Amino acid sequence: MSNEGSVKSYDTPRRHGGAPRETEGRALLESARRLAVAQQDPQDKNGLREAVRLNWRLWTIFQAELSAPDCPIPVEIRTNMLNLCNFVDKRTVAVLAKPAPEMLDVLINVNRQIAAGLLTKADQGQADKQDETADGTTPPTKPAGFSA
Repeated sequence: MSNEGSVKSYDTPRRHGGAPRETEGRALLESARRLAVAQQDPQDKNGLREAVRLNWRLWTIFQAELSAPDCPIPVEIRTNMLNLCNFVDKRTVAVLAKPAPEMLDVLINVNRQIAAGLLTKADQGQADKQDETADGTTPPTKPAGFSA
């Protein structure tokens, strides 16, 4: 009996299904983690470049989705996110031109902050769904001080 299938399952990253917000939030956190790891080894310029390029690809995907004519995100949020994408582009080019670990701080922080917002909203959306009754309405809440 071969364990080749078992070994391959460990080589392949685990796929998380679910809401796009959660997927995007997790991707940003993973990218922030990789940037932080690269930051810890300033002598490894290739590792730093790889982490920065991965982050850049992620933000390029966001930029493409936000620029699509059928993007469902409200215009104000879309504009703000596209401005942030532009900032990430410029910062990434600066880091690639002159790799320095301290230049990663802002990219790590941006990723973590946006991920926190996405994951919080994803959690709220899940909680809102759990609060709905079978007919799709929200059950009444108990008055303050009421115990049963």
